[in-house]
Order: sequence, then structure tokens, then C-alpha cells
Amino acid sequence: MVDLNGQYDAIKEQINSSFETILKTSAFINGPEVHSFEKELEDYLGVNHVIPCANGTDALQIAMMGLNLQPGDEVITADFTFAATVEVIALLQLTPVLVDVNPDTFNIDINAIKKAITPKTKAIVPVHLFGQCADMEAILALAEKHNLYVIEDNAQAIGANYTFSNGKKQQAGTIGNVGATSFFPSKNLGAYGDGGAIFTNEHALAYTLKGVVNHGMYERYHHDVVGVNSRLDSLQAAVLRAKLPLLNDYNAKRRDAARKYNKAFKDIPHIKTPVTINGCAGICDTCDCHVFHQYTLKITNGKRDDLVKFLGEKEIPCGVYYPIPLHKQIAYKNDWYEDIDFPVTNQLVKEVISLPMHTELDGEQIDYITDAVIGFMKE
Repeated sequence: MVDLNGQYDAIKEQINSSFETILKTSAFINGPEVHSFEKELEDYLGVNHVIPCANGTDALQIAMMGLNLQPGDEVITADFTFAATVEVIALLQLTPVLVDVNPDTFNIDINAIKKAITPKTKAIVPVHLFGQCADMEAILALAEKHNLYVIEDNAQAIGANYTFSNGKKQQAGTIGNVGATSFFPSKNLGAYGDGGAIFTNEHALAYTLKGVVNHGMYERYHHDVVGVNSRLDSLQAAVLRAKLPLLNDYNAKRRDAARKYNKAFKDIPHIKTPVTINGCAGICDTCDCHVFHQYTLKITNGKRDDLVKFLGEKEIPCGVYYPIPLHKQIAYKNDWYEDIDFPVTNQLVKEVISLPMHTELDGEQIDYITDAVIGFMKE
């Protein structure tokens, strides 16, 4: 699904040199590499504050802690996503409110959000799934109307841009009150271990978050807020510094691979290729709205699982993201959820399949993958 070794070959001299320096100086925690990466990522995103942390799940939890959400507060998020999004809501004793998603983009459905808002609702967590933003303009308007926080789960869409109706562009993760991302190795901007970051333009919130990530300390041994221990280490920061200047190129390569996939699958019955909010399928020459963390098809003839098995026999990796809706997971079941409220999610879990997507994909590999898929679908 990813080729991290091939990606490493192009940047190994810089990474190896940085590692050697860190090992010699022993500046493993909060060293110069971390501070430099923080500033460079702020410049790349055009955001006032980046707060590095240990992983993407922590980033979401710390964002919610920084907003001072209280036990029992309701937080609306998507049913069709990875469990980390709802996991942190539950850990903080907030009340997760799961809603359905858009059948084309897979992102949270604005109409479903509207129906879910109650007097107890305090925040919306849109997940920018598979590499493109949710409908942020509509979400922001809804949040303003009801005085809600917007916490962006940007684990899969770093480098994507959202274009407002007035033509203004803004980087994914920097649009709401606060955004959170993951630097898991397979992400578009991935470390060689766990890592994460929180983004915000709000100075007071950033100050709070910087305390929360470090045991609630602003001065050593003075604990002013309840905090956690969640820090990005220097070795991971060095990897991310080497990759950050290449992120736009990495994302362009992913879009190029998506173009080739889409062209091959264009007229194949029962295959639906990715759709983006601007209708260009994320692959026009000037498009920057989708960074294709995953390339996800819908197989509409009921043979998705058979295709997964077939590709396995061909030694072609693939993934099903995600096979079980969150509202059906044992940890997050709740009596107020009814299947009738999740028609899209319940269908997507039967249809979606993600094909290999990474910066090292070449035409020969894509031809082999697409020929196999098309051959199976025509049987």
C-alpha cells in the first residue's frame, strides 16, 4: 500500500546526517529539530501556531482539552472514519454523536449535522477523509449560528486546500478553531514512528495547548493546567523536516497516480471512482483540493469482498477503510443509534476498497493493478 523504503532512498543523506547530529548532541526531546520543524510547518500551512505532539490521536484529545470541553458535552462527528476520532471524545467523558456521511465524498453530511444539534452540542469534528476537506464553509456557518467549536481531524489531508465560494483558499486543518494531524509513517507527511501536531490561529488557545502537551507546565514544575505527556521527539522532527519541502511534490505524484487510475476505470461497470467537492475528481492540472491519502473505489455489484480476495491472490495489496461503522463497534454502541439514520455508511462499508497509493507508484505498477481489477470485474 505504501513504499517508504523507496521514498527514503531520495532523502537518506539528509536524514542520516540529521540523525547523526541528534545522536551526538543528545537533544532528543524539545531539541532544535523540533523547534525548526514547528516554525517551518507554520510557514507552510500559513497558520499562526503549530504545536507538535506525540501522535495524531493525542492531537485530537489535546485539542479538545484546550477548548475546555466538559463531561457530557455533545460532540458531533462522522460515523464513517477511523475510531481515533470518537475514541478521544469518549476518553474525555464527552458524548460522541455520530452522523452519516456524503455518499460521494465520504465526508460528514451537513444535513445530518443539522439534525443532530441539541442544546448540549458544543463542537463539530469534521474528518477530512482520504485526502480532501469536508464542506467547511457550510460547517463554519452552522457552527457560528449555534456557537459551536470546529475541530478539524486532518490526519489524512495535510497539504490539501479548501476553496471558499469567494475564491479564498485555506489549508486543511487551519480553517476551524483548531486542527489535528497525524504523522504516522504511511501519511502523506509521515515520520519514521509516531508523531502528530495541532494547528490554530487563536493565540490564547495555542498558549493553553502548549501547556497541555507538557504536563500542564509553562514553567518547570509549575503545573497550571491539567496536561498530558505528548511530545514529538527530535528524530521524528528531523524526518519531517526532510519531507516537508517535498510535500507538494509528494501530493502531486499521488494526484498523478489517481489520474491514471481514474482513466483506466472510467467506463468500467460497477466501479465508482473518487469524487471531489469541486467536481473535477481531484485530478485536473491545477487542482489542489484532494491529496489522495487513499485512492478509494466503490464496487457496486456486491463483489467487493471477492475482489479483495482476488487481489490478495495476485499479491496486490488493498485495504477496506472501513469495514464496520463506528455506531456498530462494541465500544461505541448506544441505544439512541438506529441503522435507519446511517444508510450511506452502512452501504459504504460493503462497497469501499482502497488501492495502493503512494509517491513511488509507477505506470507499470498501476497498469498491473488496474488490469487485475478490470479483469475481475469483467468476469
